[in-house]
Amino acid sequence: MPISIAAPTHIAALARFGHALSDPTRLGILLALRDGIAYPSDLADALGVSRQVMSNQLACLRGCGLVEAAPDGRRSAYRLADDHLRAALDELLHVVLIVEPDCCTGESCSCA
Repeated sequence: MPISIAAPTHIAALARFGHALSDPTRLGILLALRDGIAYPSDLADALGVSRQVMSNQLACLRGCGLVEAAPDGRRSAYRLADDHLRAALDELLHVVLIVEPDCCTGESCSCA
């Protein structure tokens, strides 16, 4: 059976998604937005980060095409850019990984 390779646009989109998942704050934002819209200040409080950090991470996620901002008066509300992201995140939460005890910890991690 021949190996199926995704189109370059699909590869680029998955790389952006992987980049978003690689940061705990960005991942927390995406997981929080599975439940619907949220405001940056609420997300910052929930994730325990400064408003500046939240602003930077939301800008990254917007640039990657993963979240959208919707004006709401003087504020902006954020939501997932595509409903398929909700389903993808839900599925990823069901994945069970068996990790080597010494892998992916501290400076000795060779996965990065």
